[in-house]
Amino acid sequence: MDNGGVVSVHDCFTTRAFGDSSLVLVTDYHPLSKTLAEQHLPNATTFHRSRSPGGPVPEALLWSYIVQIASALKAIHNSGLAARLVTLSKILLTNKNRIRLNACAILDVVQANEQRPLPHQQQEDMQQLGRTMLALATQNSNAASNIKSLESVARSYTSRLRECITTLIESPPEVDTFIGNIADQFATNFDISLHAEDSLYSDLNRELENSRLVRLLTKLGFVNERPEFGNDGQHAHHQGNNNSQWSETGERYYLKLFRDYVFHQVGQDGRPVVDLGHVITCLNKLDAGSEEKIGLVTRDEQNVFVVSYKEIKRALESAFQELVKAQRRV
Repeated sequence: MDNGGVVSVHDCFTTRAFGDSSLVLVTDYHPLSKTLAEQHLPNATTFHRSRSPGGPVPEALLWSYIVQIASALKAIHNSGLAARLVTLSKILLTNKNRIRLNACAILDVVQANEQRPLPHQQQEDMQQLGRTMLALATQNSNAASNIKSLESVARSYTSRLRECITTLIESPPEVDTFIGNIADQFATNFDISLHAEDSLYSDLNRELENSRLVRLLTKLGFVNERPEFGNDGQHAHHQGNNNSQWSETGERYYLKLFRDYVFHQVGQDGRPVVDLGHVITCLNKLDAGSEEKIGLVTRDEQNVFVVSYKEIKRALESAFQELVKAQRRV
């Protein structure tokens, strides 16, 4: 079963490696996940020490859970299977409001000879969905055994949610019929998913921009203040901070001055300027090879070189490639 709402099972085998006859199921691992019981029930045993619930579970969150579980059950039922364990202790919360059905294959293995018809098992899945939502709505894992629990749902939630839970428990429909009845909730949650995707892509793009700047800084680090690399491509002895150093000859001298321009600026009062915005702006212009020109001042303030970001980028790439070629010769 390959579905985003189901924890994938990869293998199942028996072994005596633990001193007995053990059954091992290999599934995807979702670190730091919790069960819905651990997340929402005040008395649930948990290794995560979950916070105590602060009031009823929001109705929008309950609908999100219903939509996700129903979607997973549709994939399972349409494959000629049944989940059989749609319970609070077996549904994993793997991310913010993101859940997955877990342990769905266990009963298929340990109760392989059970003769109950598949339609009955699938109907029970839908009933378990209703009971699970009732337990969350009342924050009581035993709520399904007390019919009066449905009355308490009406005090905190809309009649639509109460009717949905009641239908699932008392006369569970087929999953396709049920999904058709709550199609508006699927549309709402799909829109939420699109917004979440946009946010993730925006964060990813920012991280990609950061990696480009890190590559530039890395190349500058390889070239700047490099005393031991001679102009002929051979290693040379360190001769102090004179202009015979490889990193301070030719266009490479611009790179040292550019480093000072970006990181070592001082204000009129002589105090260092620590401006992250200036650094990011300069590196972005360097990465783009902008035609904009800047004045690079030597440390003795006797000379000024007016060069473009494009020229500095060309000098950086040329110097870095020279280092790479020399490494290959070695």
